[in-house]
Amino acid sequence: MAENKNNKPHGPQKPVKVSFGISWIYIILLIGIGWMFFNQSGANPQKEEWADVQKQWLAGDIKEVVFIRNEFEGRITMKPDRLDKYSEKFGGNIPAKSPHFTFLVSGSFNAEEMFGELNDQLPEDEKVKVVIENHESIWSMVEWLIFPLLLIFMWIFMFRGINRNAGGGGPGGVFNVGKSTGKLAEKNEMKVTFKDVAGLYGAKEEVMEIVDFLKNPQKYTALGGKIPKGALLVGPPGTGKTLLAKAVAGEANVPFFSISGSDFVEMFVGVGASRVRDLFRQAKEKSPCIVFIDEIDAVGRARGKNAGFSSNDERENTLNQLLTEMDGFGSNSGVIILAATNRADILDKALMRAGRFDRQIHVDLPDLKERMEIFNVHLKSLKLEKDFDVEFLAKHTPGFSGADIANVCNEAALTAARKNKPEIDKQDFLDAVDRIIGGLEKKGMMISQEEKKNTAYHEAGHATVSWLLPHANPLFKVTIVPRGRALGAAWYLPDERHTETKEQMLDEMCSLIGGRAAEDIIYGQPSTGAISDLERLTKMAYAMVTYYGMSEKVGKLSFYDSTGSRGYDLTKPYSEKTAELIDQEVKELVESIYEKTVNILKENSEGFHQLAAILLEKEVIFAEDMERIFGPRAGAKAEETPAQEEPQAEAAPAAVETDE
Repeated sequence: MAENKNNKPHGPQKPVKVSFGISWIYIILLIGIGWMFFNQSGANPQKEEWADVQKQWLAGDIKEVVFIRNEFEGRITMKPDRLDKYSEKFGGNIPAKSPHFTFLVSGSFNAEEMFGELNDQLPEDEKVKVVIENHESIWSMVEWLIFPLLLIFMWIFMFRGINRNAGGGGPGGVFNVGKSTGKLAEKNEMKVTFKDVAGLYGAKEEVMEIVDFLKNPQKYTALGGKIPKGALLVGPPGTGKTLLAKAVAGEANVPFFSISGSDFVEMFVGVGASRVRDLFRQAKEKSPCIVFIDEIDAVGRARGKNAGFSSNDERENTLNQLLTEMDGFGSNSGVIILAATNRADILDKALMRAGRFDRQIHVDLPDLKERMEIFNVHLKSLKLEKDFDVEFLAKHTPGFSGADIANVCNEAALTAARKNKPEIDKQDFLDAVDRIIGGLEKKGMMISQEEKKNTAYHEAGHATVSWLLPHANPLFKVTIVPRGRALGAAWYLPDERHTETKEQMLDEMCSLIGGRAAEDIIYGQPSTGAISDLERLTKMAYAMVTYYGMSEKVGKLSFYDSTGSRGYDLTKPYSEKTAELIDQEVKELVESIYEKTVNILKENSEGFHQLAAILLEKEVIFAEDMERIFGPRAGAKAEETPAQEEPQAEAAPAAVETDE
């Protein structure tokens, strides 16, 4: 006999285990409630008055009456052959099930006496069957219990949610809502050290002192000094502030508490202050230790500047408690507070004073050498081509933070995988940089030939002016391939300088308006494609006049508020007459820049048209193509390298820009 292959071999089978959790209780409860409300008898009895019931009784139409004494309700079943008489009361649909009618009476109703009198008036064969009972259904008790049960379950669900939000998984449940939600890493648990932090030389040098304080406190206290209580890490997003704090804890080999500033602020009054107290209580028990508060501006914003909030704002109460814990009557010996923020300018002054955060450590964007180290860290896990030039990448990504570099490396790997390459090459990284800065290339975007020509002349105007002005940003490449929300872009590699002269700013402004000037020369009318150029141009012009004191008529005045002390003061720090003068100066400045730019394009008209033609043909041109047309760049130095340059793309919303 052939064996059925689909049958499993006989033998002892493992018992199927069915786990019963609390969800089964909810399911059973819902089924019971649904059955109670929806599983009715199917009858649709009509209500009748007792006087009408007596007439039906004496007419011999009633077959049976069930009277429920404890509910003072009677239920009537009519004789089948008499139902047609009452079809109007049923709306023409005679019910198939009984009871057919119901009636209600008062508590003084004597059922036995009334029913007996009515039956005595009927012949023996037409007497009505009478049933008198008390309704003791279990569902009446369930109906009475449904509401309190629902309240209990809602109460349980509400406080289970609070416990999850407050981290109250242990004993006490809901009472843990005021406990700190900070995560604790004990000694030897934090594996991050300074070796894992590439670059950040200046910041690491400062935080190394904190590590030394924790390792050798007697070295400083023996001379009468006090260990600093806190340090504030300030810098742009993605520069490695959180990683640096972890490295401090790993090097010092002490317990490390980490918490976000937003974890203190809750909708419940007093919870934030309670969590601050609990955090510092735990830290004192683990002393010496480090407490790291990430994004402290969520709770440390300057008091009195929260529009729409009263003086009893929960965030301000939390900040007051934090100030007290950091420098109050209590002793926080051995507890060092590290905090990170991108917005140190909005923090409360009381939080920034000496004795709380004794020092500010600026974590800046990495320079060339630091970028090379960061690239080496992220390239370890990637499969690269042989003799890969890491320095080339570092030179072409100035202004990138550590997080940006990590994103470039990951995007390059994805780009190579899309093209089915066995290794990642230099072009994949360049494509990754283009995609991150400019957006995804839109290969299928439909653009008319006229619009494409307009874009080419617009970008050629930018490129020509920037190449011929000695202090303009060095050009890297120009493209009319749509990317992201832009139809074209000019990519520059500006010098990494910390200050700019007036001459440098003017040349840069000329290159910004080069696209608009090109449109006016070629077509005699502007387009909406220069919106981003004009926006940046206007901001720079107003900054020169109102911030940098570069206007002869306005004078050497600056109306810049670096402290933010004016807050929500909407008044201008100058008179209306000065405002008119500022507007006039800015307008004259922009007009002079525009005239200069138009003259440059007209004087180099042949090269300008040649460049636009090449752009239309190739869609992408590089600095080498510019040099073949115009010769060496104006002001270029022999030792100049892309290491001093930063990519910058012109991009504007596609809804208002047609060329970029």
